[in-house]
Amino acid sequence: MKIFPTDKKESWRKRLWRLGYNLLPPIRGTGSWMRFLSDDWYEAHVSMGLNLRTRNYVGTIFGGAMFSGTDPIYMIQLYNILGKDYMVWDKSANIRFLRPAKRRIKARFLILPEEVSEIKAGVAQHKEVNKTFTATWINKEGKAVARIEKTIYIADKAYYKAKRSQRYQQEKVQASTQ
Repeated sequence: MKIFPTDKKESWRKRLWRLGYNLLPPIRGTGSWMRFLSDDWYEAHVSMGLNLRTRNYVGTIFGGAMFSGTDPIYMIQLYNILGKDYMVWDKSANIRFLRPAKRRIKARFLILPEEVSEIKAGVAQHKEVNKTFTATWINKEGKAVARIEKTIYIADKAYYKAKRSQRYQQEKVQASTQ
């Protein structure tokens, strides 16, 4: 069910994937619910309501629930858009609370084709890049309640494996000299 206007479509395969995602215990624990996932992975819609799992001490949506409700989405989108030749990891995150969330909120995760081209060009040139994406939780009135910045690390998979192997060897040598 789309909660933002979009021309994107969702196939029955993506609906099944979305259902499985929503049923994962760490996702259910956040109180968030993915409502839409486009066939090409470029767009996702998520909502969260005020309930026993998300309510904080003062009766609004807990900031940690807002934060964790957005956690894996950009990374999962990029992993599926870029394919098996890339390594994709969440690197860092930042949240800024703008106003209390007193009822249902929603967020849109949109990756533009130009951003994917930029990432691929950066990885081709530097073997690894960091890309920051922003998602905003908004309330029924359309006002932003929180803004989350996610920095994603993307690398050429062969480069990443060689880098990891080299780091492991260095750590092994350091441990043996101590």
